[in-house]
Amino acid sequence: MVNKKFLEELKRLKAMADTGLLYCKNEYDRERYKEMQEIVFRLLNDFSNLTVEELQFSLPAVKDYPTAKVDIRGLLMSKDGKILLVKESADGRWSLPGGWADVGYSAKETIVKEFKEETGLDIIADRLLAVFDKKMHPHPPEPFYVYKIVFYCKAVSGDIIKGFDVLDVNYFAINELPELSVDRILKDQIELLVKKVLDNDREVYVD
Repeated sequence: MVNKKFLEELKRLKAMADTGLLYCKNEYDRERYKEMQEIVFRLLNDFSNLTVEELQFSLPAVKDYPTAKVDIRGLLMSKDGKILLVKESADGRWSLPGGWADVGYSAKETIVKEFKEETGLDIIADRLLAVFDKKMHPHPPEPFYVYKIVFYCKAVSGDIIKGFDVLDVNYFAINELPELSVDRILKDQIELLVKKVLDNDREVYVD
């Protein structure tokens, strides 16, 4: 079993090594940070099926100060209280519509765009429900440090039209959720989000 705490420490070490290589002023420091970076890749290799070379390709050297990645998702519910989910092409499991934050788009603009691309629906991002830190929840381990922003969304027009990058789109009752893409969303997170909407809880959940 993967030691998630140890993996989180490796992510921190990689960020330190990347930052050190970015800002160091002499060759001695550069050599030390480069060595630290190589050690991290070798240890990450032990946690995955990827070679060191594949990890280096997937996690290239940063050109600016390393920061967390941002995943933006939207909760949309039908009039009878069912939850709209999309079936992810990556793993064949279900998630809330959304994806990585796009440069040049605000968080609200991103979720509006993602909904249109994945479901064909025109929506408005009514309000922010939650900001999850993935390390605080039992998601599978991954090399990136990720925040998840979730909006409560309302459909304003349009019929459901499955996008090219998802396998299916459908509504599900909270007690009949399909197999979820747990890298993207967890059952207890969906339950928390739905409860906030039903209770008209206006306070944003933040880890």
